[in-house]
Amino acid sequence: WLDVIRWAETNGSESNMYRKNAWIYRDYVIRAFNKDKPYNEFLTEQIAGDVIGQGDATGYLVSGPHVPVATVGQEPSARRQARADRMDEILQTVGASALGVTIGCARCHNHKFDPITIRDYYSLSAVFQDVEFGSRYPELDEHHPRRKVAQQLYKDIAKQRYRLREAGAWQEDWAGYGEIHFPSTTTNAVRITFLSRYVGLDELEIFGLHNLEENVASSESGAIVTAAPGMEVLRNELWKINDGEYGTERWAARVPEGKKENPWLEFRFTKPTEIDRIRLSNNRENFFDTDYLTDLKPFNFPKYRIEIQTADGEWQQVADSQSNSLLNKTFPFRSDALQKLQRLIAQFNTEGPRPSFVGRFKTPGPTHVFHRGSPENPRDEVPPAAPLVLVGDLKLDSNASGQARRKAFADWLTDSTNPLPSRVMVNRMWHHVFGQGIVTTTGDFGFAGAQPTHPELLDWLASEFAEPVLVASDRPAKPWSVKHILRLLVSSRAFTQESKPNEEALTQDGTSSLLWRFPPRRLEAEVIRDAILTASGSLKPELGGPSYRIHNIKKRYAQWEVLDNYGEDTWRRMIYQERMRRVDDCMFTAFDFPDCGQVRAKRPVSTTPLQALNLMNSPFVISQSELIAKRAMEDSEHDLLEALDRCFEVLLARHPTAQERAAVQNITSREDLFLVCRAILNSNAFTFLE
Repeated sequence: WLDVIRWAETNGSESNMYRKNAWIYRDYVIRAFNKDKPYNEFLTEQIAGDVIGQGDATGYLVSGPHVPVATVGQEPSARRQARADRMDEILQTVGASALGVTIGCARCHNHKFDPITIRDYYSLSAVFQDVEFGSRYPELDEHHPRRKVAQQLYKDIAKQRYRLREAGAWQEDWAGYGEIHFPSTTTNAVRITFLSRYVGLDELEIFGLHNLEENVASSESGAIVTAAPGMEVLRNELWKINDGEYGTERWAARVPEGKKENPWLEFRFTKPTEIDRIRLSNNRENFFDTDYLTDLKPFNFPKYRIEIQTADGEWQQVADSQSNSLLNKTFPFRSDALQKLQRLIAQFNTEGPRPSFVGRFKTPGPTHVFHRGSPENPRDEVPPAAPLVLVGDLKLDSNASGQARRKAFADWLTDSTNPLPSRVMVNRMWHHVFGQGIVTTTGDFGFAGAQPTHPELLDWLASEFAEPVLVASDRPAKPWSVKHILRLLVSSRAFTQESKPNEEALTQDGTSSLLWRFPPRRLEAEVIRDAILTASGSLKPELGGPSYRIHNIKKRYAQWEVLDNYGEDTWRRMIYQERMRRVDDCMFTAFDFPDCGQVRAKRPVSTTPLQALNLMNSPFVISQSELIAKRAMEDSEHDLLEALDRCFEVLLARHPTAQERAAVQNITSREDLFLVCRAILNSNAFTFLE
């Protein structure tokens, strides 16, 4: 699944920047398949998980590569083109993984092979117009473990805040942003004066005691923001301050030379509003998107003075940065309460819901067909819809919300009348079990793809997947069960056949597509590595969590470099290895581990000298071979011949044949045993499934 959707932990492109906490989505996928989540529910969560409390699932939509906005520049046409490219990445992901169609071919013109028009392409694009590449706090249902932890921590945070509230204003450092708390008050307007000549903010939010997450300073709520007159704007317009977006699009301004005034911002509400805290940030992107694997840095609070407008129009101060130390002396308990509060906040940032690269959402606008794919040539407006040939009318117009669009598409996608998702998925499972799918072009079911070798079998499997009739484990299988289909395949007569060749059959069907034998195939890179760690007894069984690092800590545009791909910290399943685009891991890339820049519905299988060299001489194989030999000696109580048998058992799950035993009968030391292990690891018996 991760191959097909091109999931990785960097953006790709020239900058190839790190995606913070992208592993949250990978862990969601692993949990879903381990628990055998019904595939129709799984698909729904990929498309609209934020609607149903599974926000970490929407990492699917932004799993492909993209060019970050920050690297595009300020030229409007370049930014429009980059946005169109990002939308195309989303459509490629959805088309290949869920529908098995090459939807991207209709970006500039009607599809040359399939009945998909350019209008279909942009109608499908309209479904996802609210999606943007980036990070957010994922929406989690009440049963999610992180949400349970967060609820308890927030209660503890609230207790410390209650203690502080009687002693004036205070600051809280949330790493990505800062919060200024003050006694609750009702006002029509707030003024924040910055005690410096320069100010730069990417977003400023104001909240009330009884509306914990309603930002009353946002433009959507009707708030109007103004700035001190005469300020020199350095970057972006003032409305960026309260547009609901954060990141590198910050507003920056300064007081011109010769003026002694301090810069200030004023927020005016539509009605008297109760407020008690202000949240501000100057580059929240570093917290939400690109922390480059480093520890969180403290938030750099500016010096400030906060005033509210009273009913008679006067300005009354409610907080200022210079009073904190004085308040700490006046109220001795404050220092202790603030320290406890910051420890709880740090724990909340680590153990609670955390900003993750699972996409950001914005208000969708109308979608137009781009003539010849150019956003500079918009033509007809189109409603959100799936391809017409698939009866994809979602009965929506351009005024529909982003969530409504994606939820309607998810419902259409998983409807029992839609034949594609079940066929595409069972064909993908067949491919992974037998080495090639019934439709060998697993990501393309269109006219340019291959015809199914067994069309009736494909139909039957798709039907059994969605509406099972067979009994599994003495009870009816549940609908859309991936494990039910996998059990069905691996217990079939086709799977249990020998892989020995037959000259007559090879003449008629050299690829074994008619299943006259089990087609032998080389193991995937991850399986080879995990099998080596299992044989040595080194494989750490922990599930989930951040990827193990094999690369350097990247500083902006520096190149990623592999520093350690064999040390003890890397002894986890390879699925938990950092997955970087455009970076060779210096070993298993040779075994066709994908780069994740292109859809990989089917990995290529190559045979190169690099594979043999890596399995013979890489530091990983050498160190693991020593551990395997050590394990064999200990298991056999240092009897060399028994240790030899043990090496074959842990590596090949069998005893050596007479011919193999004769070849290694002269071993005289553990050093010899270590060399035998290296030889077995480099054999077809270890790397091929037969």
